[in-house]
Parts: sequence; structure tokens; C-alpha cells
Amino acid sequence: MNFDLKICGLKTPEAVSAVLDGGATHIGFIFFPKSPRHVSVEEAGRLRMAAQGRAQVVAVTVDADDDYLTEIVSHVRPDILQLHGQETPERVKLLKERFGLPVIKAFAIRNFDDLEAIKPYKGIADRFLFDAKPPKGSELPGGNGVSFDWELLTKLDGDVDYMLSGGLNAGNIAQALVQTGAQAIDVSSGVEARAGEKDVRLIEEFLQAAGEARAMAASQAKS
Repeated sequence: MNFDLKICGLKTPEAVSAVLDGGATHIGFIFFPKSPRHVSVEEAGRLRMAAQGRAQVVAVTVDADDDYLTEIVSHVRPDILQLHGQETPERVKLLKERFGLPVIKAFAIRNFDDLEAIKPYKGIADRFLFDAKPPKGSELPGGNGVSFDWELLTKLDGDVDYMLSGGLNAGNIAQALVQTGAQAIDVSSGVEARAGEKDVRLIEEFLQAAGEARAMAASQAKS
């Protein structure tokens, strides 16, 4: 099975280059003005050019209206839409039909009841993203640098295609993969020097650690 690795919240050519050179399969641009990782549609359109033929481009939005989404799709030409707000199953289906793009639907997780919320989206969303519930007072639905209890994911049906997010970094990615068996991961704040400021060294360290963890898991599976 393929392993997908997404670095999200990119804003500079240097960060994009480090992510692509490190072998990430997906890069993410965030279109949410309240986020320190927010990027303009025009800049994202320029940055995404480096990913052509190397990685899939994900446009991350939070309850964006149709006009904004149309602008994003037109200028950035993403491969995937990631919906990180309160979008209903009907809204997800409508956007898939309108733009002809696969959709990742994000969910904030604290307990198993939060995982149950994915049921109406099954067969509509192409993949789920599980992030931790935001800390009290945060206006950001993701990118808060906190994780949730990964043991909850062991109770999921085996056919649920999900991306693990929330508080991942070079120091805990191996544990996360062992504990969850996740086949797709997403990181943002774990490779930042400060909120919204990607650090090339931290990107390189994370991608190396993720690669080593995957190689170790594969070796153990064969033995």
C-alpha cells in the first residue's frame, strides 16, 4: 500500500523545495485568513508550479464560499480540496460535483464519538483527516500542535481511508505510525520554527524520520 506524506501550510519557495526534495507526496496551501499559514491565491498559484509532476497539491479551506473556492481552483489548480470546517455531507457532495476534484474532509477528534461523526460522509468524502480538537481559545481548526489519543484509531473499521494529523514531529512520528498503522500523515506546526514559519531543517528532519520509521515498519512486517 502506498504511503502518503503531506506537509501543509507552505508559504515560501524554500519550504516548498525542501518538502519536494524530501519526497513528500502532497503539499498543502491554506486559504484561511485567521491562520498564520494563510497564503494568497496568487502566491499559491506561483508556488504550486514547482510541484508539477512531483507531488499532489491540496487546497485547504474552512467553510469557504463558492466564489472563493472558484477563485482558488481557477488560480491554483489543486489536485485535491481539503475541507476543514463544518461542511455537511451535502456540501461536500456538491463541491465534488462542481469542481470535479476529490475531497479530504477533516474532523477534530477528542473521543470516539468524534470518530462516529464520519459516518454520514462515508462514500462521499474520498479521505478523512483526523486532527486534535483545538485548545480552548484557539481560532484555528488545525495546526495547533496538539495530538489526540491515537489508540482511538484502532477501533476504526479497516476500510476507513484517513490521514493522521495533529502534533506530529520528528520525535514522535515513529511512535505514531507504530501505534496507528496510518498509511497517510499530515504535518504543519511540527516543522515550524514559529507559528506559520516553516523551518527547512525541521522539514528535512521530519521527512527523514518518517522515511526511517516506514522502512523499519516494512522490515518488521517481512520478518
